[in-house]
Amino acid sequence: MGKAALGGTIEVPTIEGTRTRINIPAGTQSGQQLRLRGKGMSILRSQARGDMFVEVSVETPVNLTDRQKELLEEFDEISREQGSSPESEGFFSKMKEIWKDLTD
Repeated sequence: MGKAALGGTIEVPTIEGTRTRINIPAGTQSGQQLRLRGKGMSILRSQARGDMFVEVSVETPVNLTDRQKELLEEFDEISREQGSSPESEGFFSKMKEIWKDLTD
């Protein structure tokens, strides 16, 4: 969750059985795909390699301490005030528009 929100570098397995580092941009959303150029399968009858795609899956933390819960609640409150959840805002904005159209 932290790397997706803040950005950072992680290691991912490759199809060759090795690991490679990948940069996770700040604000990465679950389901977003990142491309690793030249890390995919060999192209048929060629020395070239295709690209490998990594799909981001953001995990929700479990078994939180009281302090961690407190910090997340504070973060949630500040996030709602600043509007920093693009997918939620998009959904609720659309619902408001639909509701407005239905009531007009």
